[in-house]
Amino acid sequence: TNCPQLPPRGLVRVLLADDDALMRLLLEEVLRACGHQPIAASDGTEAWAAFERELPPMVILDWQMPGLDGLEVCRRVRAHPEGDITFVLMVTARDRADDLTAVLDAGADDYMSKPVTPDNLQARLRIAERRIEVSRARRTAELELRRARYLAGIGETTLALHHEINNPLAALLT
Repeated sequence: TNCPQLPPRGLVRVLLADDDALMRLLLEEVLRACGHQPIAASDGTEAWAAFERELPPMVILDWQMPGLDGLEVCRRVRAHPEGDITFVLMVTARDRADDLTAVLDAGADDYMSKPVTPDNLQARLRIAERRIEVSRARRTAELELRRARYLAGIGETTLALHHEINNPLAALLT
């Protein structure tokens, strides 16, 4: 499988969790072909432990797994302090309208119905890559704004101190 339009940043660590070994293998191969580093888990409990250890920017979850199901892992990812910037893709054989609502209510960013094709997964990966880049840019801008406000506060304090010291000195000199 060849993945067109590799992301400019290159390698992205992607946690994928599916209890079906064949589906995990397919997902891993597509991720590698797209230049990503897969971190595979065979159930929800293993996926949650891997997320806490690795903090990957992207997570692909099967809904129905032993241990924790995909929805519960997704909720835990969103509750984690770094989880708000993680892109979560839910993959499932379920495709009713209320299933989609449940996935979105759990906090997933995107949803794919099985069977998954490599082309369809590649398209979803490109969407995820763009969202990850936007999140990185937003976070960088927020940090720079916070730093600028901090420096502006130091400048205002310096001016105030200068004024407070300058007035008594001027009075003493005259």
